[in-house]
Amino acid sequence: MIKPSDNEQVYKSICRVCHGGCGVLASIKEGRLVKVKGDPASPMSQGFMCVKGLSSPEIANHPDRLTQPLKRKAGRGGGQWERVSWDEALGDIAAALDEFRKTSGPESIVLGQGTGRHHFMHTVRFANALGTPNWYEPGLAQCFIPRISVSNLTYGGFVVGDYYGNTPPKCILFWGHNPLVSGPDGELSISVKRALDKGAIGIAVDPRRSETAKRCKYWLPIRPGTDAALALSMIHVIINEGLYDREFVGEWTVGFDELKRHVMPFTPQWAADISWIPAPDIVQAARTYARHKPAILEWGVSIEQSSNSLQTVRAIAILRALTGNIDLPGSDILGMNILRAYPTLKDKLPRAMLKKRLGADTYKLLGGFRAVMPSAHIPAVFRAMRTGEPYRIRGFMIFGGNPLLTVADSKQVYESLKKLDLLVVADLFMTPTAAMADYVLPAAFWPEVEQIIGYPLAAENMVMVQQKLTQRGECRQDEWMLDELARRLNLPGSEKRLEDIMNYQLQPLGVSYQELKEKGFIYPPHEYKKYEKTGFSTPSKKVELYCKALERMGYDPLPSYREPAESPLQTPETLEKFPYVLTTGSRRKEFFHSEHRQIASLRKRRPDPQVELHPEVAAKHGLKEGDWVKISTPRGSIRMKAKITADINPRVINVEHGWWFPEKAASGYGVWESNANMLTSSAPPYDPAFGSYQLRGLLCKVEPE
Repeated sequence: MIKPSDNEQVYKSICRVCHGGCGVLASIKEGRLVKVKGDPASPMSQGFMCVKGLSSPEIANHPDRLTQPLKRKAGRGGGQWERVSWDEALGDIAAALDEFRKTSGPESIVLGQGTGRHHFMHTVRFANALGTPNWYEPGLAQCFIPRISVSNLTYGGFVVGDYYGNTPPKCILFWGHNPLVSGPDGELSISVKRALDKGAIGIAVDPRRSETAKRCKYWLPIRPGTDAALALSMIHVIINEGLYDREFVGEWTVGFDELKRHVMPFTPQWAADISWIPAPDIVQAARTYARHKPAILEWGVSIEQSSNSLQTVRAIAILRALTGNIDLPGSDILGMNILRAYPTLKDKLPRAMLKKRLGADTYKLLGGFRAVMPSAHIPAVFRAMRTGEPYRIRGFMIFGGNPLLTVADSKQVYESLKKLDLLVVADLFMTPTAAMADYVLPAAFWPEVEQIIGYPLAAENMVMVQQKLTQRGECRQDEWMLDELARRLNLPGSEKRLEDIMNYQLQPLGVSYQELKEKGFIYPPHEYKKYEKTGFSTPSKKVELYCKALERMGYDPLPSYREPAESPLQTPETLEKFPYVLTTGSRRKEFFHSEHRQIASLRKRRPDPQVELHPEVAAKHGLKEGDWVKISTPRGSIRMKAKITADINPRVINVEHGWWFPEKAASGYGVWESNANMLTSSAPPYDPAFGSYQLRGLLCKVEPE
């Protein structure tokens, strides 16, 4: 704690409005969060906070916060609730879970959660202890797990941009990533901005000239879903023009000759015809990235949201190795992993349950033994809820998630939720998904939470502390809810407290959670070129351009391109009716996925959902700035306001993600009006390794509403 002033106590913590991790100085007065500001001592954010983080007091003290457990009184989704005690709610939920696991098997219970929050690993721990193999997070196959998995297979560890050392990058290649808005996982917006301010050359691969792309020297307005073709052609240029790091490739990689032969057909002109990026621009981007070292390759979620997820990420990953931009100061660096792994009780999950995990037999890198965090296949989970195949799902518990907004094909999600015997949702506010629940549990906001976090995520080069500073009503931390259920069910590990787990993780650093609260963070000196001592943590001890582990699993050992299942080239008959290519994932600084639409200061800045379209498209359809536009795909239609901009590929339509309307509670929160996932599909084909489905590159049409 920092010395008090005017009855305010100021504490060090980290903001988790998103899962970014900006250091914060939080002011508490009479038990309430009254002010936050950036902590200048933070090694990452150095005093910066975004508009969401600065709105934390408004969120924490919002009159619509859920503050007491609620139990459904009438029909599901009817909006009638009665307040109950924690003891009654948890007792009822535990009794139902116990009955399900005894009569239908623990696999009949699914755990779901939102993206990357403090309780992520604890939810996995509870699922393993309960004995169910079926848990999910709405990203996983669609976000981050392919990048982690491919990094492990290719380099033997996860890599992140080195923005925090003494050597700034000379070039940053932003691929399907807009960090000046999203800033995820400890790779913060401000760090990227500072690197560009210092003169790093920016290259942006994005169908829209995003906030980040506007800061770049080169913009490649790619056709969504064709990233693998572009990456393969850049590999072709770097190899054939001799731009690769000969010393690093010769000593520290395997499979270069095979890769060289493999990419011979993938010329810039071949990629230009597919990606809509002119061949000279492809060549220029490849030369710039290869010649300006050290360089960082910032990759984002969009490269994983296709049925060619594995090979797209693999192709992009290989660019780092060819240029030798691995574990050098100012490049992409391997993590230090300074914390002990979270004890998820993986050994408590019965072996027989591994075969019952939905999708595990097919998608080996998502749910099989080689998966980083073995989880269920989301389309298979919701299909089992609807149809009972291959077995019936009876109970569904969601912690900080809103699948009616964040999972593809919202209508099918809705039909799935209606089939459940028990739906439990823990969240900060009532959401469209929570409104369908049998029990709604009031979750703690970040100033009400105790946790330690290694940043950047999956690399863990530093550890930061989050401490409970305030208490709103009867809100409780998600881990507390899970632990209370575990005790009622007498599950393995239920005798452990959260602080015990944090102390276990911190043991290698010789510090306890209580001691870390005073420090705020620990950031040991980074060690570069770790591979020179021990090699890379792969079977060959080198970077695997040709990946034999993938080959043994039945997947291509060298990356390849596959045209999206729905696209101008693959489905020309659909193109006749739906002549534009749709991308669905853009976000705004004010919101995090489906969160914060009820926060007045944020909503004032961004009152309505927007669709971005090129002036040529607007003129063709008689649309003006601010007009309401109907956007349709073969799955459905939504409405958004027109944002007419030349900063988008003329053949691409971009819609914002996560829109619902808290002010429309009486009419179902407007969940069907502007929800991007009304346009998407969770149907096959899926990526063979991860089960990823196509969210980018779908076909659409626009018309005045």
